[in-house]
Amino acid sequence: MNDKKQVIAISGSARKNSANLRLIRAIEQLTSKFDITIFDGLTALPHFNPDLDRHEPPDEVTRFRQTLRHADGVLICTPEYAMGVPGTLKNALDWTVSSGELSGKPVALITASTSGRKAHESLLLTLETIEAKIVEETQYVIPFIQVKVNAQSQITDDETMSEIQKLVSAFQEQMDGR
Repeated sequence: MNDKKQVIAISGSARKNSANLRLIRAIEQLTSKFDITIFDGLTALPHFNPDLDRHEPPDEVTRFRQTLRHADGVLICTPEYAMGVPGTLKNALDWTVSSGELSGKPVALITASTSGRKAHESLLLTLETIEAKIVEETQYVIPFIQVKVNAQSQITDDETMSEIQKLVSAFQEQMDGR
């Protein structure tokens, strides 16, 4: 029997080997507490359009929503683009507004970029609006991520490693308490 929590990880970057994707892989290596599945269909989701969401949404949206429904928690690692949220990530979250997959769902949010503060604030507002279960201990802003996670998906900065370990523990507790 597998008692591990199932976590869907979403990288807000569309790049194939982004620092955020490497950070997700580093977190995978750090924990045996949950199984992480990386959602790689962010760029395949159509632009959000309420007219497409009336009876049968597009197949990609249905698959995304089912993936979220079956998860015990969601880990979002994202960069900041032009002082804001990457469009593909915001688009994905918009598809959950009417269907509620993130309502009450534990979410860990890591914004890892050169700065990241503006995107982080904006994402928190969106996540609160769609009623995701997010607490201070499950969010973290990592400035200058490129020098803190190497090409082998290893966290090379001691402070970042310590904060990520705390976040992972808090995220696990949040999922256990659900």
